[in-house]
Parts: sequence; C-alpha cells; structure tokens
Amino acid sequence: MTLLEVLDIIGTVAFAASGAIAGVRKNLDLYGVCFLAIITAVGGGTVRDALLGRVPPFVFTDIKYFILSIVTAFLVFFFYKLINKTYAKLVWFDALGLGVFNVIGITIALDAGVGYFGSIVFGVITGTVGGMMRDVLIGVTPFVLKREVYATACIVAGLLFCIFDYIGMNTQLNMLISSIFLFSVRMITFRMDINMPVIKQ
Repeated sequence: MTLLEVLDIIGTVAFAASGAIAGVRKNLDLYGVCFLAIITAVGGGTVRDALLGRVPPFVFTDIKYFILSIVTAFLVFFFYKLINKTYAKLVWFDALGLGVFNVIGITIALDAGVGYFGSIVFGVITGTVGGMMRDVLIGVTPFVLKREVYATACIVAGLLFCIFDYIGMNTQLNMLISSIFLFSVRMITFRMDINMPVIKQ
C-alpha cells in the first residue's frame, strides 16, 4: 500500500467522522448521519474528478469509500457519548481530513497534467467542498467562508507542496510534510483564535 493510499484512507475516515459528528449534533437519524458522513468524505474528490474529466468519479468505482464512511458513521452514532462533546473535536477531524485531501487533490491534478496554479486550486476543491456540502446541508455557514484560517491554509500548504515538487523532493515525503503542515496551521490558528480579517458591522 502506497503512502497516497494510506493518506486517502485516513482522510476519508477523518472527514466521514466530522460529517457524522455534525449530523449527530443536529439530531439527524442514523441514515442522515451516514449520508452526511459520505457527502463530507467524498464530495470534494467527486467534484475534482468531474472537473478533471475522470469519469465516473472514484467514489463510483471503488466501494471502499462508502464502506469506510458508513462504518465510521455507525461508530460515531453508537459511541457518540464516548466522544468529546466539544467543537474542537469536529475541528480536529476536519483539519486532519483537510490536510490529507488537499495534498491528494494537488497530486492527482499534477498527474493529470494540470500546472502548479491549477493543482493548488484542485487541492482547495478536494479539501473544502465536502465540508462545505456538509455545512450547507445542516444549515450552518461553511468553515471555508468564515473568518477562520481554512482555505487560506490550503493555498499556503499547496504553495509549499509545489515549491518542494519543483525542487525535486520525493513526492511521498512532500505529501507527508505538506499535509502535516496544513493540519498544524489549521489547529494552531484555531487554538490561538487567529482569524482572517472581516469587516465589523
């Protein structure tokens, strides 16, 4: 199993968990929690594949993404009381999925012949669209549109990945460093309450 496949599994479980936790907190039933977990886990990658012309998208050709998402949703649903009931728990899982999926999106786009700029955009799409779908479905403003450092962190991590790629760094090491960097930036800015500027009304 390659590092890309391992990161893919980690990101899928992390995003599915964030979707399931959000669903439980919104009092959705088991089906709703499973649906939200799946959408969060595969939404960004599905949009990425459609835009890159990789049809049918990965989620329809490999059942493991549905299985991972559903199993994760069941675990969250039935053992939710054992999970820390804080907003930080959702952010932790979301940040983990964000870091992983961002670099996966960039790697896939580069392999498809997309340049560095476009690959960074596809990294943002892969990392953020699933979470946006999750938040819209439960009626809250998506993370990516709030003042929190989110999409901006994806862009910075994407630039870092592309710089390392340009100088010839090993791809797997680059993916590992860039995903950890993005996860760290997301969690540090959240913990320290560092946000993007907004116009106060």
